[in-house]
Amino acid sequence: MACMSTLDRPQLRQDLSAKPAGTMYTLFDPRGVGVQVNVSAVALHLASQYFDGTRTLAEIFKEAQQFLPNVKLDLETLRHLVNTLDEALLLDGPSFRSLVDCPVRPAICLGTYDDDPDQLRAQLEHLFTAPGGPGLPKVGSRIATRGSERLRAVLVPHMDYRRGNICYGWGFKELVERTDASLFVIVATSHYSPERFTLTRQHFATPLGVIETDQPYIDRLVKHYGEGLFDDPIAHLPEHSVELEVVLLQALFANVRPIRIVPLVVGSYADCIEDGVSPRNSGDVARMIEAVRLAEAEAGEPVCTIISGDLAHIGPKFGDSHKVTSPTLERSRLKDEEILERATAADANGYYHVIAEEADRRRICGLPPTYLALEALKPQRGKLLNYQQYVHPEGHESVSFASMAFEG
Repeated sequence: MACMSTLDRPQLRQDLSAKPAGTMYTLFDPRGVGVQVNVSAVALHLASQYFDGTRTLAEIFKEAQQFLPNVKLDLETLRHLVNTLDEALLLDGPSFRSLVDCPVRPAICLGTYDDDPDQLRAQLEHLFTAPGGPGLPKVGSRIATRGSERLRAVLVPHMDYRRGNICYGWGFKELVERTDASLFVIVATSHYSPERFTLTRQHFATPLGVIETDQPYIDRLVKHYGEGLFDDPIAHLPEHSVELEVVLLQALFANVRPIRIVPLVVGSYADCIEDGVSPRNSGDVARMIEAVRLAEAEAGEPVCTIISGDLAHIGPKFGDSHKVTSPTLERSRLKDEEILERATAADANGYYHVIAEEADRRRICGLPPTYLALEALKPQRGKLLNYQQYVHPEGHESVSFASMAFEG
């Protein structure tokens, strides 16, 4: 009954966009949740003006007849429009709600990696064995018993596997060999949500199975942080920065031990940079630093953090006026070295200020999760494992990324 009622009072999802498509318009979600639908100008007007969740279909039909007297419309056509938008996940209706409220988040990066489990494992193995790679990891071969040598976190890319290549392998080899944790907190860049911090309770499905999200740990984060961590219900749905790390965790630990994750995505610090203040002095960031610190202290088991973040994004694809050239790459590499030097010293504020001094012009997407992890975990030192710059053959873009280990 609830689903019938929802479709009978259709509500268009917020933050959708429309663009001309010949004589039609394409209605879509810029964040990529759902599929785009081509609609007429009349249908777009009806959806945007009347699908607000307060009117029944009969009421919408009646108003449309009154205010659009020259438009031929029948109730069945209106109902078809509602059903089409619901199936495309563009309504806040049964189809969309079944996705948001489902206990398991489906894989959304298929296509960037293989959907066949055996072929996927071979693809992932290549991240370790390709030229320049670290070789396949030996599980638990270098676990340190002393606190000063204990692995606290790894920084790894979230580029697609083809471009991130062996940089993934270097970071995950360190993780697999140096931790006995079964609980992994994935602190990842948020690419699509306006919220600073967003959690999800959904488990994650991939071709390799389902990995569980640790509910007690999430409860502790909520207890220590406060409200607001679930304000954006779709922040995790289109996001790749957690999923790509999950796939590797599943492949590497499948025959070793059961593992769980805590997926936390972190939004931009652009306001801090603009205001000239350290994120530590922003109330929500300070609360999350403390929440992560306390949640780990109360875990009662080893916890390892995975920082999912890339470095510079430069070139016309990202809004720069000039193509990427060798001098541009060299300048960017030198600035990356400054950033990584501060990360190696586990100096969160120094890391942040190098980026802030250039007003984040190179769009360091790993800034928010890396700063949060360094401040919350307070490791003694970092170690650079691998650094790369992906460059588009025609200079349209370059993205740099690194893998690092943080210990102590």
